Amino acid sequence: MDQLQITSATPNSALLDLPWRLPLAEWPDEVLAALPRGISRHVVRFVRLDGRVLAIKEISEHVAFREFGLLRQLNKLEIPGVVPVGVVTGRRDDAGEPLEAALVTEHLAFSLPYRAVFSQSLRPDTATRLIDALAVLLVRLHLVGFYWGDVSLSNTLFRRDAHQFAAYLVDAETGALHRELSPKQREYDLDLARTNIIGELMDLAAGELLDDEVDEIGIGDALVSRYAELWEALTGVESFDVDERWRVEARIARLNQLGFDVGELSITTDIDGTTVRIRPQVVDAGHHSRRLFRLTGLDVQDNQARRLLNDLDSYRAATDRQDEDEPLVAHDWLQNVFHPTIRAVPRDLRRKLEPAQLYHEILDHRWFISEQAGRDVPMPETVASYVDNVLRHRPDEKAILGLAPGEKDPELDDDDVADEGAPEDDHFHLST
Repeated sequence: MDQLQITSATPNSALLDLPWRLPLAEWPDEVLAALPRGISRHVVRFVRLDGRVLAIKEISEHVAFREFGLLRQLNKLEIPGVVPVGVVTGRRDDAGEPLEAALVTEHLAFSLPYRAVFSQSLRPDTATRLIDALAVLLVRLHLVGFYWGDVSLSNTLFRRDAHQFAAYLVDAETGALHRELSPKQREYDLDLARTNIIGELMDLAAGELLDDEVDEIGIGDALVSRYAELWEALTGVESFDVDERWRVEARIARLNQLGFDVGELSITTDIDGTTVRIRPQVVDAGHHSRRLFRLTGLDVQDNQARRLLNDLDSYRAATDRQDEDEPLVAHDWLQNVFHPTIRAVPRDLRRKLEPAQLYHEILDHRWFISEQAGRDVPMPETVASYVDNVLRHRPDEKAILGLAPGEKDPELDDDDVADEGAPEDDHFHLST
């Protein structure tokens, strides 16, 4: 008889306590976390274990190990995606009949499948913002040579990122990692994405979850346009006269504005030295989030980081400290502005949003009530107004985190934003 075996990136003996002898569809409610699930061709369940939430998917052993390996590689490449925990094999029921293997990943805190996003009655431009996020994710995947093979909203999770969304890959079983993708491979992935997304949006419209003004085909076409625009900005060759060298810095500044850092540029001149050609060679996403992390230690989404950096700049100007060392000013902003603002929100309400998103929304609320009042509303007054008039009425996201009532959220400390790292190289094996 096969022996239950858990192959894991990090050892966790608590995994052995889960009811692996039962088909996943029959797992008892007491081990499950009530989280919204996207559409999947496999049985997927969420469980609470050791203070965190795990996603478990029943799948064949070969595909489970293949997807586990791909997710680990993508994590090492710093591609937004779920973090793989392990693969469970050798499962048998009480009658000794074999059960499918299981892939275990960490649940992405504060994330939602697209159907849950649309069920919250968001603004009509929600579909466009989701597509923008998916286009950025697809470009990032293609830049590292990953062919997805099944691009869709269903295979993506979304997290709020200031006024936008950030997209995360959640299903890699049809993917493949290459040294570089050919234009045909990219084109096929993009065309498949367009087809799938139009179908998913039409399905939402049929279920009356989509605003009547949304053009499903137009949104699918917008993905193609947004992808092409971003790909050209990141990889396109630009030519200019040799006396226009300022355009090199302008190209880099434009990429920074899009949220990307340029690690390397290819610069060539023609034979007579009158024309310069530049092309980015190494492009990394997360320009603003890296800068904020260096200054404050806060690890947040890139648009959130952009907003927080703007507030830091405002603080620097308001305190007349433009000539002081930036890391020192950032430390004071963190201790005197950011952390006190987050702590002013009642603890039981903080878990509704990530700290950076919470701060972003408080800044938005401050602008709104200041305009109404015709004066600059102080932050303590702003927080009290935001909590009473906005935050208390938001959908309770405890269920999104998989927390029982009164249970402490391990992702949210008083002062810090959780830093989720990729697993180490070694595999650990647990068996019974």
